[in-house]
Amino acid sequence: MEKTIDELIQQLKTDDDFDREEALGQLEARSEESFDSLVEALGNRNKKIRRYSAQVLGYIGDERAIEPLIVVLEDNNKFVRREASTALLRIGEPAYDSLIELLNHENWRVRGAAAWALGGLGKEEAIESLEPLLNDESGFVKAGAKSAINQIKESN
Repeated sequence: MEKTIDELIQQLKTDDDFDREEALGQLEARSEESFDSLVEALGNRNKKIRRYSAQVLGYIGDERAIEPLIVVLEDNNKFVRREASTALLRIGEPAYDSLIELLNHENWRVRGAAAWALGGLGKEEAIESLEPLLNDESGFVKAGAKSAINQIKESN
């Protein structure tokens, strides 16, 4: 019997890697059916559910996930934030303008995550927006901007 989307989302919090990978794969394969539930799961109390829901949304690559993933960049768990920024990177070009805007966000974690994702996108025009972050008050953001600029230069 096929599991429901809610059952698969609950399965994301398991410590069994095989079971979790099975759920991830099924949620991705059933993306049309699972998309809205995955977006809703980004607000779940369980950090594993938030983290792996972001991961699946990145694999699905639907640009409707951009705004909900941006909200998750402020999550209190660093692994959830990291997965959200990776998901935005996977979504790619459609996330570019939002990531550029996030470089001016008040939260240093969000600025750093946006810089990291922009580095992965490799668009040379992002360098101009990243350069001011080399003087950011946060060492995390400075390092992220420097790394992103270097990554972009190496890829072009």
